[in-house]
Amino acid sequence: MSCFGTRVTPDLYQNCCNASNLCEFDGDMSSIVTAPIYVQQVFDAVKFNLQGMKTFNDQVFTPCIPVGHRIKRVIDIRCKRFFNPTNVEDPKNLTLDVDTSISGASFLKDAQGNYLSVVGADGTYSERIMYAETSDCDEKCMGTPVFGTQTVCIHGNVLIELDLLLCDSCNNEVIFTVCANVNIATKDQPMVLTNFFEICLPSTIDTAFLPRFTEFCNSACEARLATNNFGRDLNIEPDGNVCGNLIVAICLTCEKKIVVPVQLCVLSTGYAEAPLQRNSICTTFPSLFPAGIKECDTQNCEDDKECECECECPPPKRPQPRR
Repeated sequence: MSCFGTRVTPDLYQNCCNASNLCEFDGDMSSIVTAPIYVQQVFDAVKFNLQGMKTFNDQVFTPCIPVGHRIKRVIDIRCKRFFNPTNVEDPKNLTLDVDTSISGASFLKDAQGNYLSVVGADGTYSERIMYAETSDCDEKCMGTPVFGTQTVCIHGNVLIELDLLLCDSCNNEVIFTVCANVNIATKDQPMVLTNFFEICLPSTIDTAFLPRFTEFCNSACEARLATNNFGRDLNIEPDGNVCGNLIVAICLTCEKKIVVPVQLCVLSTGYAEAPLQRNSICTTFPSLFPAGIKECDTQNCEDDKECECECECPPPKRPQPRR
């Protein structure tokens, strides 16, 4: 039995998959070439963990346990974030509102006082441009320290599930799952976590681009009985309702980064190739990426000239009339 009225079949957990290997290397070093790429490099980063806790007294779980059963023990307690995929603005979604202020540097603003943001690696405007006077540390060939204060406001709900081992009057045991959708905090009165950090800033003078600041956090939750004793923390009412005293912890991992645009030379085996799933009528398909240009490339050679390189390039094909 479960919150959904029936136990999920074990076969459901076997319908999983493995991701495709998009990059393969056969060990042939001659297939490795150098390639310049224009990317963002992480100049400095800091990571830290935060924790917030909330207690719940007489929290009601559903559904009611069957008549004539008693709780023998608690097998497992699970907690996960509530998320409504059909409405990302659902106030019940567990949400992290991160606000960071810095000293020793400043975030650039436009004439209207809005922060200047640029597109980050996540494809959104998640990076803010920073500026500081770095000449003193530039003379020492070192970075300039910047200090910051982070405030995380948490609001929304979490889902708590209890796996209970029930026993009836005939000593028949059954696993029964009860659930509760509990509110951690509201947007008007959120759970607030604060911490401080130090990060290193590169030169803002000897560069074509000012450094960018980006940050992100991820949350998880853990739940336990208030006193770790189900006899004291769980209560079964006459109608079968289960009430419990719980402690819920919201666990955060946050990271701050200073990134700068750079041009790097890397070793490459070529473009990544996704495996084809063939089920089509077409005999040919277009390419997704342009061909790499090498010295032995002969696509611009004249037809009456032989290929001068030793790449054994095939001669160009003449177009054939349609049939």
